[in-house]
Amino acid sequence: MYLDNAATTPLDPTVGEAMRPWVGWTFGNPSSLHATGRVARQAVDVARQQVADLLGGDPGEIVFTGSGTEADNVALVGVAETFAPGDFHLVTSAIEHPAVLATCDYLTRRGIEVSYLPASGEGIVEADTLRSSLRPSTRLVSVMAVNNVVGTVQPIADLARIAHDHGALFHTDAVQAVGKLPLNVHAQSIDLLSLSSHKLNGPQGVGALYIRNGIAIEPLIHGGGQESGLRSGTENVAGLVGFGRAAELARATLAEENARLSALGERILTGLESRVPNTYLFGDRYRRLPSHLCLGFRGQEGEAIRLLLALDQQGIAASAGSACSASHAGEPSSVLVAMGFDPIRARGSLRLTLGRFNTDADVDRLLDVLPEAVESLRPITSHQTPALTD
Repeated sequence: MYLDNAATTPLDPTVGEAMRPWVGWTFGNPSSLHATGRVARQAVDVARQQVADLLGGDPGEIVFTGSGTEADNVALVGVAETFAPGDFHLVTSAIEHPAVLATCDYLTRRGIEVSYLPASGEGIVEADTLRSSLRPSTRLVSVMAVNNVVGTVQPIADLARIAHDHGALFHTDAVQAVGKLPLNVHAQSIDLLSLSSHKLNGPQGVGALYIRNGIAIEPLIHGGGQESGLRSGTENVAGLVGFGRAAELARATLAEENARLSALGERILTGLESRVPNTYLFGDRYRRLPSHLCLGFRGQEGEAIRLLLALDQQGIAASAGSACSASHAGEPSSVLVAMGFDPIRARGSLRLTLGRFNTDADVDRLLDVLPEAVESLRPITSHQTPALTD
């Protein structure tokens, strides 16, 4: 049973079927002028349109990348390099994905000033904190649409409006949001948006950056000038075909899936709260993805890894936090620390994230297995954990 859809999602069989010809006998280079190349170019163009349709943008505003991480790098570094270092101030949040935070560290080493907005105890970046952080040299604001650890949904339209009123561009890492929330880059005044195929039941290894028409970006990868000169290298045609088909499916099923996953997520949360009295939720109960549950168990936070392994032994795949931080699983979550949690709680979360192929039967099994697992792992020292305050 797979409950780690925030890390990656299973490939939809329909997507796999769309990709099949491009993995086998259809192999043209989209930059070639002959018929085989033109067929590949047409497939890439169709995928670009499908991704643009999901975002409410234009196909010419979509630049394909190798991942959401690459898209974040292109957005932040690519915009920064169009300004002199002393004339570029970047504002982001303290709860961003490592793809943004590590890129900000890189820019800081290059002499660029970066400010980090705090998050509330519920994991929300409030608009007033952005207003107070803006400077005359602020050129770019980057705040994620949905947090990858606690699932909170950020007020990106409000944040974008504040950035624009100041004359700054607005970027959002929407890797966890695309295909799960209604997004419209034009209506929400988004200038740059990062997304990734494997988070919406598409293949791994392809992503995209939406860049509003007219915005100047310096490329990170130089070469043959593919992707409008912003991402040189022969396109991964099979991966992009799958990405496009996944975007098309996500757009068609968005409302229905949101309702279904909301019901499943609420069943899990209320079921655990009634069966495991020490359950608590990280993040806002309502302003979050309904399919995303980040849980703690009061007094047992130090047992999070053992709990994760106990679930794994029962055939249930879950997470102790961000997949990109798995190599630091014993360390406190930087997101939870930024939200104000002490180090014990900040390394004691269990993340359950639902997706397209989860069912009521999965919820039934989880509610049978997880309470027993929590009870069996109760540590002798649990009474030493500070009480959780409301």
